Amino acid sequence: MLPLPFLNTAFTNGPAIEPGDVLVRLMVAFAFGMVIAVIYRWTRRSNLPVSTFPMTLVLLCVLIAMVTQVIGDNVARAFSLVGALSIVRFRTVVRDTQDTAYVILAVIVGMAVGAQSLWVATIGIAVVTLAELLYMVGGRFSPNAPPELVLRVRTAAHDDPDALVAAALDGVLASRELVSMGTVKQGEGMEATFRVAPKGAVSIPELIRLLAAAGGIQSVQLVRRGFEAE
Repeated sequence: MLPLPFLNTAFTNGPAIEPGDVLVRLMVAFAFGMVIAVIYRWTRRSNLPVSTFPMTLVLLCVLIAMVTQVIGDNVARAFSLVGALSIVRFRTVVRDTQDTAYVILAVIVGMAVGAQSLWVATIGIAVVTLAELLYMVGGRFSPNAPPELVLRVRTAAHDDPDALVAAALDGVLASRELVSMGTVKQGEGMEATFRVAPKGAVSIPELIRLLAAAGGIQSVQLVRRGFEAE
């Protein structure tokens, strides 16, 4: 019972959830979120986008568990929360589709805990972990694929960046794709962006040296795909 009658009336409409039950569910969601974060850091340690991402997975799991308990079986409340949460905007881009899968996993596990479906959360995390392990083992014993890179070059306005890059690198690239091209410095120069994959024996410093030695290229930037600036 709440201490004031009007509070008691306001907060007891619909099926009541005991405070202890809420606390237990949120602590379980927190524990599951920590498990997801540990799995993420272990399997994605070479591609960690930002240091706060694992903690975001933990908080997301807890928050979704809270939302699930708030909604309950009330359809109108579910639509109201969707409308309220739709005003939230996030500027950070999840650059890797595998990171997006972890975000979805945290959401689903939080919903499962909030809906008292612990077996769904437990078995789901176990299966995702198994899938990650199989992927890691398969990648370890499969032939190494060349790393995909984002290449940006700047040239004078009268030069063709695509032709210059082709002349400098076509012998050492496994693939090259022109993504975008435009002017810079109020039309005084050209900037082009490519997706490139070097051949197995070619190092990234060697690519930069070849581009720097090519005539007409003013600046070069090579970034691993998925980590390029917006």
